[in-house]
Amino acid sequence: MIKGFSLFAALMVMTSFAVNTNISGNDGHSNTPHDVKKIALSFDDIPRHKGAFLTRIERREKLINGLQEGEVDQAVFFLNPARIDKDEFKEIHLANIDAYVDAGHVLANHTADHVRLSDMSAEEFLTDIDAAEKWLKPKAAYRPWMRHPYLDEGKGDKAKRDKVRAGLKQRTLLNGYVTVDSSDWLIDSLAHDAVRAGKALDMKALGNLFVESHVQSANFAHGLAMKTLERAPVQMMLLHEADVTALYILDLAKALKADGWEIVSADEAYADPLIEIQAQNAYAAGTLLEMLASDKGIAAPRWYERNTPKIMKKLFNERVLHEESKE
Repeated sequence: MIKGFSLFAALMVMTSFAVNTNISGNDGHSNTPHDVKKIALSFDDIPRHKGAFLTRIERREKLINGLQEGEVDQAVFFLNPARIDKDEFKEIHLANIDAYVDAGHVLANHTADHVRLSDMSAEEFLTDIDAAEKWLKPKAAYRPWMRHPYLDEGKGDKAKRDKVRAGLKQRTLLNGYVTVDSSDWLIDSLAHDAVRAGKALDMKALGNLFVESHVQSANFAHGLAMKTLERAPVQMMLLHEADVTALYILDLAKALKADGWEIVSADEAYADPLIEIQAQNAYAAGTLLEMLASDKGIAAPRWYERNTPKIMKKLFNERVLHEESKE
């Protein structure tokens, strides 16, 4: 049983969690010259709230060191600058962001206050983007990329979606799209809730679940791209500044490479011609590949199944908590 976050956090930082994973997935393709698997890493929601295992500074160090050891030379961190000033840990957040930049990573726009487009007008949304741009533009590591919080581009409101797209173009901002997602935020949230409930976690199994899910999701996206685009673009993986992500980021980098993936910079990913393509489907939300596959009429599944909370929670309960399924 885990008792006391501070003691457990110290143990977590000092301990290396090697993971063994089943990562092949059902939709992967061989890494041949015409079918090369390249991927970049991105982290959303900076600054993020404190998690169950690490202090904010410990989490920063785990992320930076894991990326460095995993030979990830450049990731992109998508910021919500308004959250910095609202938080009592402002100075730590600023130091963390500076440390990410000093480590060679870049910064981009995730709106000032992590707002959801479907909950507001296009004009309000663009105003929030402008507030983030004002904070970000003076930074040396700034990139003109904007990622929609919740991957919400207006959902079924095409007029609103198109207003925002026109506004982004006017501001010379590019779509900071995602192609690979395995809901690391959900795994982190499930672990956080379990710790708070005083439950015992199998930390090796947690690492296995995290790594396995993300490599499978990458392979799923690769297969979907081959069906939809008939080529292999540079994939962009969505991650978060979360404790579980920080704990296992090195294991993930190693597993991706072992599976035939080349981890490249965010700059290279967003130099892919995919950045010029805009989905036209009626429901604007989710990964770019998912929406483009829908445009093309590619049959389901177009969404990696473990992004479904019910499925991930069942796996977490069985494998990490060793609880019998109630279904």
